[in-house]
Amino acid sequence: MTNPIQAMFEAGVIALTDFPPESRYHGIARLEMTLPDGRKVAYLRRRIVPPPTAFATRAFRRVKEAERLDHIAAQEIGSAEAFWQFCDSNGVLWAEDLEEVGREVRLTLPAGVPGVEPDQ
Repeated sequence: MTNPIQAMFEAGVIALTDFPPESRYHGIARLEMTLPDGRKVAYLRRRIVPPPTAFATRAFRRVKEAERLDHIAAQEIGSAEAFWQFCDSNGVLWAEDLEEVGREVRLTLPAGVPGVEPDQ
């Protein structure tokens, strides 16, 4: 049985939408492939993470006890869902890698936005 939502996408009844601007997948192309049995599967083109040098530092923050990266993102950026920006700019894949008590997290502007490097 075909998924009814997928069927509506395939029939053009529902337009495919992009991810919201705050998503790490915003602007990533949605592609589709046909499997040998004829089923179509949607997937996203690979996301290339910018190097940490593409981010301008605006501040540094030491992680406190019981503090998570989504909490820091909510306070610093205004969106808990934007925690991934700090992962990208600090060169880590997993948020947990930045959540060690006492770890200094580099808080940055979005990739490609120029800024003035602060003193540490």
